[in-house]
Amino acid sequence: MAAITQAERGGSQQVSGRRRRRPHLRSHAQNIGHPGIIWALPATIYFAIFALLPLVVVVWLSFTEWGGIGSPHWVGGANWKALATDSIMRQSIWLMLLLTALSVVTQTLVALPLGVWAAGFQRNRAVLTALYFIPLLMSSAAIAIVWRALLDPNFGIPSQMHWLFGSGNLFGHAGDAIGVLTFVAMWQWTPLYTLIYQGGARAIPAQIYEAASIDGAGRVRQFFTITLPQLRNTIVTSLILMVIGGMTAFESILILTQGEPGYSTTTTAYYMYSKAFLRFQYGQGSVIAVVLVVVATAIGLLITKWTGYDKMASAQEGI
Repeated sequence: MAAITQAERGGSQQVSGRRRRRPHLRSHAQNIGHPGIIWALPATIYFAIFALLPLVVVVWLSFTEWGGIGSPHWVGGANWKALATDSIMRQSIWLMLLLTALSVVTQTLVALPLGVWAAGFQRNRAVLTALYFIPLLMSSAAIAIVWRALLDPNFGIPSQMHWLFGSGNLFGHAGDAIGVLTFVAMWQWTPLYTLIYQGGARAIPAQIYEAASIDGAGRVRQFFTITLPQLRNTIVTSLILMVIGGMTAFESILILTQGEPGYSTTTTAYYMYSKAFLRFQYGQGSVIAVVLVVVATAIGLLITKWTGYDKMASAQEGI
């Protein structure tokens, strides 16, 4: 048997050493581009002070009775028991879910094709896109005031077009009022999601479309077989933003309908406002706020889990 030389032993040790270092190198490669926890510390402190701390205070207030003056009076679970038998609260939750669903459907159906179109290089695309994004420059309150004036039953557009709007009072009927809220939300927020979809569509490699064109796929087939799957992450992100935004919508309801007629447009967020700041029942208003936070968080987590968004590790859309 031939003797193993010192050089061969050294070579084998070097190879085994390289093999032992491979897991470390692989782990180091996976962490490239991912900053350490220290980078998240400022944002974490900011979130704790301005989000978690107020939430803790609201939870504590939900077990008290307070009118805004003096010290809160501890009442235990009395506010929660009263909320469990509150029919207006149950109605507000169903209305909140309805308006959220309508907002998601209408905004997605409009923003998704517009975003894909805006990602192209059509003639005058930049000018039309800039005009379309004007609502993003306006506040929610300003937009609601403008549409309140435009849809006023006395001197607005409906008063001049009875053949289309009937009596012209779009705020006097529950169905019409819900339709107005849905339309105004779509007009205000669709440009934002169009911009998000535009960025996602531009990140799709052009080589995929070129290969599909060579194989004979038309624009419609490319949209459904390439664009939509590649925009999966973007669609889920937009869906979560739409749901959270729809569930917490407040300014438009306050200015356009004030929760009327009756309680037909009183969402959970507006009901919380009316309890706390109109009736000075801060304990009951805090209960509604806690319920709203729990419901919104639960729905967001369900969407993330249901879509598998939390398991997507690829840097490319939908892959």
